[in-house]
Amino acid sequence: MKNKFILLLIVMISGLGFSVKAQAVKELTTQEFKKLIWNYDENKEWKFIGKKPVIIDLYATWCGPCKRLAPILSEIQQDYGDKLQIYKVDTDKERELARLFNATSIPLMVFIPQKGDPFLLSGLRPKEQLVQIINQNLLAPAPTKKK
Repeated sequence: MKNKFILLLIVMISGLGFSVKAQAVKELTTQEFKKLIWNYDENKEWKFIGKKPVIIDLYATWCGPCKRLAPILSEIQQDYGDKLQIYKVDTDKERELARLFNATSIPLMVFIPQKGDPFLLSGLRPKEQLVQIINQNLLAPAPTKKK
């Protein structure tokens, strides 16, 4: 009886783990960008309206390096969970966003810290380099100003 109870408890606990949905890389449209990141129609100056740091992957379905970057970004999203959000923007479908970031060479990643200006990084990069950039530029505590 005791063994059955322990086995049932283990099954129930492990089942809870599967019901929690992991954070995933999300597709982003121009309209969603304006609601979640920056409404450049209303604010000509950069004003991030998000709640956590963001990485936007500007890609195309026909781009080989973009295809190799996608699983790296998925791993990073899994690793960091809700500390940041990674979005994907198909430059062939979302031409307005591609023009906004001057995406003439892809993959192009837009790193958006909670405070401060976004910055761009083009080309396929190894996971270790992206993790270092995230830790140093997106998740590092903001420097305090001396008075």
